[in-house]
Amino acid sequence: MSRIRHVRGSRLALAGTAATTAALLVAALAVLTPGATAADRPAPSRAAALDHAAAALLEHADALDLTDGQDTEARDVVLDEDGTQHVRYDRTYRGLPVLGGDFVVHLAPDGDFRDADRATGTPLALPTVTPKLSAPRAADLAADALRAANPGRLLKRLTANSELVVDALHGTPKLAWRTDAAALDPHGNPVARTVLTDAGTGTRIDAWDTVESVSGDGESLYGGTVPLETTQAGSTYRLEDATRGGTYTGDAENRTDLCILTLCLVRAPATQFTDADNHWGTGGADDRASAAVDAQYGTDATWDYYEDVHGRSGIAGDGKGSYNRVHYGNEYNNAFWDDSCFCMTYGDGDGTTFGPLVSLDVAAHEMSHGVTSKTAALAYSGESGGLNEATSDVFGTLVEWHADNSADPGDYLIGEKVVRDGFGRDALRYMDRPSRDGASADCWDTSLGDLDVHYSSGVANHFAYLLAEGSGARTVGGVAYDSPTCDGSTVSGIGRDKLGDIWYRALTVYMTSSTDYAGARTATLRAAGDLYGADSDVYEAVGAAWSAVNVG
Repeated sequence: MSRIRHVRGSRLALAGTAATTAALLVAALAVLTPGATAADRPAPSRAAALDHAAAALLEHADALDLTDGQDTEARDVVLDEDGTQHVRYDRTYRGLPVLGGDFVVHLAPDGDFRDADRATGTPLALPTVTPKLSAPRAADLAADALRAANPGRLLKRLTANSELVVDALHGTPKLAWRTDAAALDPHGNPVARTVLTDAGTGTRIDAWDTVESVSGDGESLYGGTVPLETTQAGSTYRLEDATRGGTYTGDAENRTDLCILTLCLVRAPATQFTDADNHWGTGGADDRASAAVDAQYGTDATWDYYEDVHGRSGIAGDGKGSYNRVHYGNEYNNAFWDDSCFCMTYGDGDGTTFGPLVSLDVAAHEMSHGVTSKTAALAYSGESGGLNEATSDVFGTLVEWHADNSADPGDYLIGEKVVRDGFGRDALRYMDRPSRDGASADCWDTSLGDLDVHYSSGVANHFAYLLAEGSGARTVGGVAYDSPTCDGSTVSGIGRDKLGDIWYRALTVYMTSSTDYAGARTATLRAAGDLYGADSDVYEAVGAAWSAVNVG
């Protein structure tokens, strides 16, 4: 049987010889001292959890299909209050990233292996890792796909970069090219698409937009006068918050960037905002600092929600801040999270359809894409992509409620502050009945994965509303809602706090990159069982809410 040796603390590589000494050492560390009880055992550290997981991979390599030629690397660690440990891994095959190779190992407080959640259960075995299709040809195909996704628009400075991967997300594992194509549209704003191509046949496997967005956001100073933590530098102040990891906000100066993977050929600036008296903006769009106030406030409120409610310090859980860029592009009707810069970027809108896209729920939506990226890494296509978008909508909504700002009170409307008369409705999306936007799905069916991820997210948004508030007509926070169920049932809500706790645990502990709606039901039920008991009313409510949107 293949064995695994421990390398550099968090990386595990398969080797032909056993690592008996390391395994015995880890086992010895987990033994209680004589006379001690489980309650006396110290809470495990991150390092201890990684060691326990390393030992578990040694023992269960066959069950996890960890064979020669594979490497694994820990991406995230979650430690429960009772000492239960959850270690999330990515894997490579013969040096190539494996899409769908991620898995989560669950360990008891004493470090014993309990079980694992895998993005795919298909064994990895490829006859060759030498592609028949060349990288330049894959890049050409991706460039064509980007043009096809932007019909009638003359794209400028189009580039495409291909990376060889193993695709295990779409059936039998196969060698594939993952190509990121990017360009500028006629207004100078970025467009980008990732294309997955079979490296043997040249057939397209999948394609999705690279920029995760809500397709529009808000205005300046939507939250009225808000508190800000800043940094003094001599006689001036910088819009930088040392209490939240050094997060800051800068001016993109209406420029854009062009990036391929982590290489940015053109990067818009983030010229840091400064002020002489520490009173920022005027609340009007004619003062460029006003949009910066909203962006910084949104970052602060989101940081506080995750820390206060879930004990997570910063997007990556490491206490480090990100940064914001406002005034991006020319009348840019969008906002997005970008992993390559670990930053949020906001356009000013065209003034007719959208105003500046810096409202609180939009900021929280974008930051939550970063949380998803650092945890479950839900693929941004198909049903997983819908769950990715819904996760940002759910937490964007919960951040808005948690902020308790009378100028922008909590609601179940997405982006209501940023839409203008030209948009034709009063919000981007509606969680109580997502189909109110004319495109989103209320109920699951087999065609859901074919929808744009912003519309397939409707089913999870509907579930979240039903779980929090219940079905039928009601007024919450002065806003009237009416949420019917897909099966005619009546659902009773359990409240927003429980919704957030369950979704966060499901995201960070049980979901993987390939989780679909059926998997989300399983993940949230497991989370509810962990938090409230499998025989609790809360557990039953989670199942009922999923059934009410035809997932079950």
